[in-house]
Amino acid sequence: MAVNPSIITKDLEKIAAPTGNLYESIHVIGQRAKQISSTMKEELNSKLSEFASTVDNLEEVFENKEQIEISKFYERMPKPSTLAMEEFVEGKIYSRHPDLDIEG
Repeated sequence: MAVNPSIITKDLEKIAAPTGNLYESIHVIGQRAKQISSTMKEELNSKLSEFASTVDNLEEVFENKEQIEISKFYERMPKPSTLAMEEFVEGKIYSRHPDLDIEG
């Protein structure tokens, strides 16, 4: 039986370790999830724009199998928050405080 990755318990100490603060880590993960989400949305919109109809008449709306498959593919993809959490725990994301970085 496959386990839904969104319901797997996360180790809070591993999440808090890179920043030293759990809430800061969650903020960084949330910001990365927003980036991933907007990128995925742009990709989906660009792929679906090929199928856009110039007619606004509801009677002429038809189903396109390719359009449906593209939509289903994006629906099955992992959620941006899950991807961001994996990236953060694996050390693929870094955070910094520009106000605390003192040059010179």
